[in-house]
Amino acid sequence: MFRQTKIVSVIIVIAMLVATGATLEAAVAQTKQDKLALAEGEVKQLLLLMDTNENGKISKEEWMRFMEAEVERLDKVKNGELDVKELAQSKLRVSYFISMGK
Repeated sequence: MFRQTKIVSVIIVIAMLVATGATLEAAVAQTKQDKLALAEGEVKQLLLLMDTNENGKISKEEWMRFMEAEVERLDKVKNGELDVKELAQSKLRVSYFISMGK
């Protein structure tokens, strides 16, 4: 009898661990989806910002023009190069560019 109770207890613990693992996996998957949705919104804002001819795509020229403006903005010592400190302080924010452009 004691042995059966022990086996049932072990089975219950295993079932609980499996259920907890599935719940955690679902929570992680939802968090990833939430982050992707947030990133997608930011990407759409960047697309609107960079897409100067408003065709819904970013050409190499549009990309380069945007990046050149970014290097100029971030280059605090005005030597045409960005160092680690300048890049670390940049914290590119879409809202910054949108408010500057309007």
